[in-house]
Amino acid sequence: MMTIIAGILMLGVLVFVHELGHFWVAKFCGVKVLKFSLGFGPKLLSRQWGETEYLICAIPLGGYVQMLGEGGGEQGEEAELTAEEIPRSFAHKPISQRLAIVSAGPIMNLLLPLVVLPISFMIGVQIPTYVEQQPCIGYVVPATAAADSGFVAGDCILAVNRQPVDSWSDTNKSFVTNAGEALTFEVLRSGRSVELQVAEENNSLEGLQALGLLPQQLARVGGLQPGMPAEKAGIVAGDLILQIGDTEIVSWYDLKTVIQSVGQSPVQVLLERDGESLSVELVPEQREDEGDFLIGIAPMRDSTLQRFGFVDAVQEGATRTWELIELTVVFVQKLFTGSVSAKNIGGPITVVQVAGQAAQTDLAAIFSVLACISIQLGILNLLPIPILDGGHILFYLVELIIRRPVSVRAREMAQQVGMAMLLMLMVLAFYNDIVRLWPG
Repeated sequence: MMTIIAGILMLGVLVFVHELGHFWVAKFCGVKVLKFSLGFGPKLLSRQWGETEYLICAIPLGGYVQMLGEGGGEQGEEAELTAEEIPRSFAHKPISQRLAIVSAGPIMNLLLPLVVLPISFMIGVQIPTYVEQQPCIGYVVPATAAADSGFVAGDCILAVNRQPVDSWSDTNKSFVTNAGEALTFEVLRSGRSVELQVAEENNSLEGLQALGLLPQQLARVGGLQPGMPAEKAGIVAGDLILQIGDTEIVSWYDLKTVIQSVGQSPVQVLLERDGESLSVELVPEQREDEGDFLIGIAPMRDSTLQRFGFVDAVQEGATRTWELIELTVVFVQKLFTGSVSAKNIGGPITVVQVAGQAAQTDLAAIFSVLACISIQLGILNLLPIPILDGGHILFYLVELIIRRPVSVRAREMAQQVGMAMLLMLMVLAFYNDIVRLWPG
C-alpha cells in the first residue's frame, strides 16, 4: 500500500509540473485560467483563488488547465464573449502565444531533470560497482537467449554489432540503438576472441540481464534472515563463502545448486572473515513441501557513492538528461517502425510501481526516477496525436501554413481518432502491466 501511495504522489508531482508549465505561460500571455486540476473525474478538493478554481480529482492519471476560449463548452472558443473577455481568450491570442502555452507543459517535463538530477548528484548516487566495469559475465541463466547463443561464465564483452563497449552500462545502452536487430557480440574467452549471435526476436531493451547474463558476484553475505540456518550457525554480514562441503564456491551463483545438492543434511561451510578462515556447520531448511532448500542469506551488493560539486553536478545532470532524451526518442522511433515490441510499453501500474519503490529508498533515487519518467511523459505529450499537446501543436503549425485555423469540425474528428488511439494504447499498456504482475 505504501508503494502505491508513494508512486501516486510522485506521479502527481510530474503532472503538477506539466500543468504548471501551461498555467504559467497562459498567465504570462494574459489568458484567463478557469481551472487548474490534478487528476480527472469527480473532484475531491476544490478551492477558488482569484479567477481560477484549483482542484484535486479522484483519478490520479493526469490533469488539465482549462482556459477561457479553449475547446468546447460554455466558455470555449465558440462562446460569446464580452469585449472585456476577448483579449483574455486563448482562442483570440496570436498563434505564437498559443504554441508557447501548449508547448510549455511537455517542455517543463523535459527541463525538470536539469533541476533534480544535479541535486541527486550533489547528494550522492549509489552506483553498483559492476555498472562501470568491463562487462564480464559471472553467470548465464539456463534456458535463456544468452545460454542458447553460447555465452559462458567468464566471457567479457568487447563489442556489440562491431561497436566497442567499455562497461556494462555502455553495453546496455547499445541495446536501445540496436533494437529490432540481431546482435553480434565479440567476447574475450580464455584469451581469444569469440563471436556470438543473439537472434533478432530475442533482442531486449532491458539489457544484458534480460538475455540471461548476470554480472560477476562474489559469494559475500550482505544480509541474513532471522531464525534461518546461516544466522543460527554464526554467519555474519561481510563473510565470504569459500566452500560448502567439498565444493569450492567461486561466485554467488554457485550457492543455489550446491545447497540443493546438500538437501536437509548437516554440512561444513568454509568462510573468510576479516582475512581469516573459519568453518561453521549448518543444516539447510525447506520452508515449503518440495520447495528449495534455504540457508537465509542475501548477497552483498558492491557499490560506490558518486558525489559531485555544484558545477560538476550541473554538467553531469545535463549530460544524463540528454542521454535519457536520446534513448527515449530512439525507443519511440523504433516502436513506431516495429523494430521494438509493443510488450515494452509500460502503463500507469508500472510507473506507480517503479516510482513507489524508488520513494522508499533515498532522495537521490527518487530524483533519478522522477527525471526518467518526466522525460518519457514530456516526449509522449509531444507526439503529434490529436488530444495530446503534440496534436494541438500540429494544428497550430498547419494554421501557420494555411493562414487560417483548422475548422472546429476537423479538429473534433481528429481528436476522436486521437482519443481512440490513446484508449488503445492505454489498454495495451494496462495489459502489459498486468502480464508483468501476474505472468500466468
